[in-house]
Amino acid sequence: MPLIKTYEPQEATGELAKLYEMITTMRGKVGNNAKLYSTSPELLRQQMEFIKYYMSHSTLSMPLLASIRVLVSSGEDCDFCIDYNTAILMNIAGWSYEQVQTMRQDIDKANLPSREVAMLKIAIKAIRNAHAVNADDLDTLREMEWSDKDILDAVNHATRMLATDIIFNTFKIENDS
Repeated sequence: MPLIKTYEPQEATGELAKLYEMITTMRGKVGNNAKLYSTSPELLRQQMEFIKYYMSHSTLSMPLLASIRVLVSSGEDCDFCIDYNTAILMNIAGWSYEQVQTMRQDIDKANLPSREVAMLKIAIKAIRNAHAVNADDLDTLREMEWSDKDILDAVNHATRMLATDIIFNTFKIENDS
């Protein structure tokens, strides 16, 4: 049970009811991750817009984004997010459980093209020690034909995932799989 009041779909009214309806249409159910934001429908709407932006990202692949989320969440011990994003990598990207675990142990062995591994490493470096990211890191990504927009989007994705993990861990979100 989370530490703050959350609302079940049958309790939702107004804006929250509309958001829950959209979530049910997209996902088939309202998960505990969405319910955690139910006390603040505006934050839930913002979270949904954030997800929507990255779902249709033109250059950052779904496996790269899910890998960022798995590694960020691994550093924060956010079991909900680790499990959720591991399932995405396995069920949508076709990775094996062992491939996900291997990446968690050694980022260089991520089941991604080398240029995506390079981007993954910078995104994770940024959340672990932002001051350690330097111009050479970004130049390396640019040489691999990543744009500054791509780099900013990847680092933003990692930092937002870190914030999400902190929220989920603070309020004790439970797995609902």
